[in-house]
Amino acid sequence: MTSSPCMWMRGGTSKGGYFLADDLPASLEERDAFLLSVMGSPDPRQIDGMGGADPLTSKVAIVRKSLREGIDVDYLFLQVFVDQAIVSDSQNCGNILAGGGPFAIERELVAITGDETRVTIWMENTGQVAVETVRTSGGTVRYDGDARIDGVPGTHAPIAIEFRDTAGSSCGALLPTGNPVDQIEGVACTLIDNGMPCVVFRAEEVGATGYESREELESEALAPVRAKIEAIRLAAGPLMNLGDVAEKSVPKMTLVAPPANGGAVTTRVFIPKRAHASIGVLGAVTAATACLVEGSPAAAVAVVPEGRRKTLSVEHPSGEMTCVLETDEDGAVTSAALLRTARKLMDGMVFG
Repeated sequence: MTSSPCMWMRGGTSKGGYFLADDLPASLEERDAFLLSVMGSPDPRQIDGMGGADPLTSKVAIVRKSLREGIDVDYLFLQVFVDQAIVSDSQNCGNILAGGGPFAIERELVAITGDETRVTIWMENTGQVAVETVRTSGGTVRYDGDARIDGVPGTHAPIAIEFRDTAGSSCGALLPTGNPVDQIEGVACTLIDNGMPCVVFRAEEVGATGYESREELESEALAPVRAKIEAIRLAAGPLMNLGDVAEKSVPKMTLVAPPANGGAVTTRVFIPKRAHASIGVLGAVTAATACLVEGSPAAAVAVVPEGRRKTLSVEHPSGEMTCVLETDEDGAVTSAALLRTARKLMDGMVFG
């Protein structure tokens, strides 16, 4: 395959190519080879492709009309590795998901219903449902607006995303080991999956502060910290029912510390080996959920409001992401919602 229709979009704090499933090869081997060529992988600069030399800009969404009752579209997320010839479906991505609703409307998979159009999305990676509310005043998708998210300059139209039944989406249970805390490599960790498999631990336990910049986290001075984190990740993979994760993009490694700017908790995330410039959508949901796990490292440092409906600001290197968690009478999280934005950047043909 040499070319395909494609829409390039920013979704949340990520960016990538959005394709209709029928526009890509049915063979996974051919599909992946094409997408690697499109992105210019493997190459640290991705100079011969559309990728931006960063995991956050080397992503793909594949969307199709859904045959499931009550679902508008099916969405498959693919992480195209930058410097390896790997295309992975082992995780979801809530940022790229933010562009899924607008894309589905743009491609006429979902009809506009008024000033706002709701798009119900089946997330193929995890078998879960998300509902997006997209602004469609004037009979078209609107990307202009006054909503602002940290990590993205300017303001845009808001996209509200509600996640349903995300607990254990990849690992089979919210706490796959059944424990709020597991000791791994001498570090107290919470192995948790509320939409994104994460290993959550106190930054100070691996020799960090939790307030470092992305550049500091990736510096030579912190190489021992990164080595420790990777050792924990490799050991956590089988415990989380993920198997050998040496070449997988999960679990995400989430360092936590007390909030620095009035939020609920401070985070620094590795995805899994590069430091994240902010935090992923479902990673933020999972980190916020970890703050509610009694006895966990996150709960020990977090400031959590009272009440069954909890608004938690998850701080990250670029600012914060606010998660709204609904809990039941036992304190278990029943749903999560947050605000994202998206923008159409290009619509045309891409060549592999």
